Amino acid sequence: MKDKYVYPAIFEYGDDGINIVFPDLPGCFSCADTDEEALLMSEEVLGLYMEVMETDGEEIPEPTALKDLEITDNQKTVLISVWMPLVRKAINNKSIKKTLTIPQWLDIMAREQDINFSYVLQEALKRELNVSEYN
Repeated sequence: MKDKYVYPAIFEYGDDGINIVFPDLPGCFSCADTDEEALLMSEEVLGLYMEVMETDGEEIPEPTALKDLEITDNQKTVLISVWMPLVRKAINNKSIKKTLTIPQWLDIMAREQDINFSYVLQEALKRELNVSEYN
């Protein structure tokens, strides 16, 4: 696993917006309406794609040099960089919904005190697991 990946993307400009493809990464694509949005979307999709490849143990291909890419008049090449520690942290800290069961009397008392159930459960699990944050 690397901390940083840099891959060329091709921005293809059409009447309906910008299509984004990564020639070295089949299935890694996105779309946007503006250049700014295209940069953001391409960073996001590259980070997620690389995280899946790492997790699945897939071989990471070498990026093609910009000078070796052939493009048409309505296309531009852009180098996209992604810092994987941020991507991994965002994925690991993604909230998921859990269903739990507590006695009704406890639910009533907690609601009367405006207790945040998610916060209390998180703090209790951290204490039980003897951790402060997930790295």
